[in-house]
Amino acid sequence: MALGAGLIRRLTVGECPWLCAGCSTALREWKLDEVTKAVEELPDGGPVSLYFDALGTFRRGRAWLVPAVNAAALQRQEQVVSAITATGADLHRHYVPGRWVPHCTLAPRVPLSALPTLTAAVYDVLPLQAEVTRAARIDSSTGHLHALERIP
Repeated sequence: MALGAGLIRRLTVGECPWLCAGCSTALREWKLDEVTKAVEELPDGGPVSLYFDALGTFRRGRAWLVPAVNAAALQRQEQVVSAITATGADLHRHYVPGRWVPHCTLAPRVPLSALPTLTAAVYDVLPLQAEVTRAARIDSSTGHLHALERIP
């Protein structure tokens, strides 16, 4: 039950989960100023509604919520990727359109033995309706967050 309460806190009030469209960990080489400018020049797409009703996992234990996304959300991710890669940035293959799996990370390294507990807690909370109301560029190596004026 404590895990469920912590999960609810993370998703609703305590922390701000994110949906990564092309995050800095996905960029292997880039010029920060050029990438920032390219993303900031994208048009404002406005808020995005998401519906979460499933738990997913990636290799090496990353657990995440699975959002239902529409074609418009996928197109927006493609626009972000196009803007980033047009600067010469080298994007990791997992974030390339057609390979990108939309996800909202809950925990980066969940041991296999903890998955049943995590799964039970997640399904006690789901389904969730969420609205993306802001966007940022986050340097995951430092935790520095640069808020964007609009949502690309």
